[in-house]
Amino acid sequence: MKLIFLDIDGTLTEPGRNIPPESALEAIRRTQEKGNLVFLCTGRNKAMLEPLLVYGFDGMVASAGGYVTLKDEVIYDHPMPQEELNGALEVLHRNGVFCTIEGKDATFGDEDLGAFLEKSDGVNSEIERWRRALSEDLHIRPMKEYDGEPIYKIVIMCERRDQLKEAEERYGDRYDFVIQEVAAHGNCANGELINRAFDKGRGIRMIAEKLNVPIKDTYGFGDSMNDLTMIETVGTSVCMANGAEALKKISDLVVPSVTENGLAEGFRKLGL
Repeated sequence: MKLIFLDIDGTLTEPGRNIPPESALEAIRRTQEKGNLVFLCTGRNKAMLEPLLVYGFDGMVASAGGYVTLKDEVIYDHPMPQEELNGALEVLHRNGVFCTIEGKDATFGDEDLGAFLEKSDGVNSEIERWRRALSEDLHIRPMKEYDGEPIYKIVIMCERRDQLKEAEERYGDRYDFVIQEVAAHGNCANGELINRAFDKGRGIRMIAEKLNVPIKDTYGFGDSMNDLTMIETVGTSVCMANGAEALKKISDLVVPSVTENGLAEGFRKLGL
């Protein structure tokens, strides 16, 4: 039995979309028929990936590893301590950083984030996901509606990297600041604050150990730097052609982009 882990935005689907190419769905069905299991492995929270669950995945590594399931069993659940969430938001907002916070079942965003994205020149899958999410109303609620539910990570966007300096100095020992590649001419730095207690790679190991499957029989497909721990953990790593150059350099295989049936091509080349 092989375990296959798929990032969503920029890998399984176009960024911000919820409908995979038919070629990808057929590849997933065929590999499951052979007895392999396929998991979503994503920075999205459970609420934002739920539209994809209709395609019959075998579990998820969600919220960048903070929430992990095998079939219907929750095997890991690790939200941020409330005092750290409050403190980080205060520092980030004071430095002009736009934030969204992700619970299991809801996402809350600064109300002026949409206006910021409209003037941003930066282009990557995370910015595009949020641009689409805001424009298509994918359940991102205003920050003022946040009612204290457990939060797993903070997504951050700002015009200059140095706006994150104070937050990194204060929280860098407990949170990994995962910053995405952005076009050189862009005026936007974006990424995530992810608790160092978990990551996608550790989520993969939890599932593999639960199923008693060796890591050499795990496969990971990704495109951005928040997939790094997945790519470093799995037995065979795959990066999409539309992915980050740094990720391509360390992946075992680079396949065509998500819009060019890259996932199906990767499954074919690897005999999955």
